[in-house]
Amino acid sequence: MWLNKKQLNDSAIREYRQTLKQVTPNYLVIDGLFDETILDKVVDILQQPQHWTTQKHTYAALYVDDKQWQEANDQQRFVQRDVWQRSAIHSADLNLKHLESTNIALNFLNYLRSNEFMSVLSEIFTVRLTDKNVADPLINTNYFRLGSNDFVSEHADDSPGREVCMLLYLNKDWSNSAGGELVFSGKHNEPIYISPLYNRCVLFDPASKGSEHWVKSLNNEFNHQFRYNVTSWYWSE
Repeated sequence: MWLNKKQLNDSAIREYRQTLKQVTPNYLVIDGLFDETILDKVVDILQQPQHWTTQKHTYAALYVDDKQWQEANDQQRFVQRDVWQRSAIHSADLNLKHLESTNIALNFLNYLRSNEFMSVLSEIFTVRLTDKNVADPLINTNYFRLGSNDFVSEHADDSPGREVCMLLYLNKDWSNSAGGELVFSGKHNEPIYISPLYNRCVLFDPASKGSEHWVKSLNNEFNHQFRYNVTSWYWSE
């Protein structure tokens, strides 16, 4: 239901494994990994403004409040973006079409933490991924959006036991001139740029060399739109 199985046959898995060994950082770009009929419904609900709230991180502390944010200097601020709020879902406020999409959006997040999907990632990365020791798995998989005033500055996602990071982009008809590319620092500080195209999945090993990354800001002429994605982190035992 959720996956495009053509992208996950035996030969594709072998090719993914080989690619991971050959590139720095260890990353994959898989286009069309998910069923787009489902993603279309997800995008429909993500465009509803009532589900979003601003999230701010500094290098010193995550999820800071406004006071901490104002006290931090520009060099300490590394994330300003919107995060999707599951708790903001009120079925009474939605028509039938949006209620269906909302349920699919929630179910899709749950699927990304399912044993089925983690087994796919485990096979690609040849490591056993599990939420066995993750206190609150759901906070490690969610939708995010960036506007023209938002930013994700350079940072690393490595932490003990974290084996795989996944980014899935949900931007239909994205213009390459809009900005918003994911940028890996890469080998010998030669950056790698990846456009956030619709149904493009980026998987990477956050402990691999050159995996530090950031997001290019949206260009000012695109201040009427957002850049949407799912971010998901996975651990081994």
